[in-house]
Amino acid sequence: QVRIVESGGGLVQSGGSLTISCEASGNNFNIKSVGWERLAPGKQRELIAEISSGRNPNYADSVKGRFTISRDTAKNAMYLTMHNLKPDDTADYFCYVDGTVNFGLGPSGFRSWGQGITVTVSS
Repeated sequence: QVRIVESGGGLVQSGGSLTISCEASGNNFNIKSVGWERLAPGKQRELIAEISSGRNPNYADSVKGRFTISRDTAKNAMYLTMHNLKPDDTADYFCYVDGTVNFGLGPSGFRSWGQGITVTVSS
């Protein structure tokens, strides 16, 4: 089982910056792609950033140019750096990890989710 723990959320003023983090732990796994989704009050859940090994990241139009997704493969950690935050960015943010685990019977795909973290942007 691959466990994902998020950290770094909180309250920030409009125009400010914040980085949220996500760390994966477990045994015998490889990460292929990671991403961040968010769920804002009264809105549908939105995929905002994703990155796969060896490929350029993709961003939703709502965050393009302001948010950056990155990885530290040595730490199995993922980050979402957010600049020029707006009140509309207020949401619960969830990271996910797609990969494979192998316990001797061949690779098996998985997707694991973080617990969610709240980012609140005040006007």
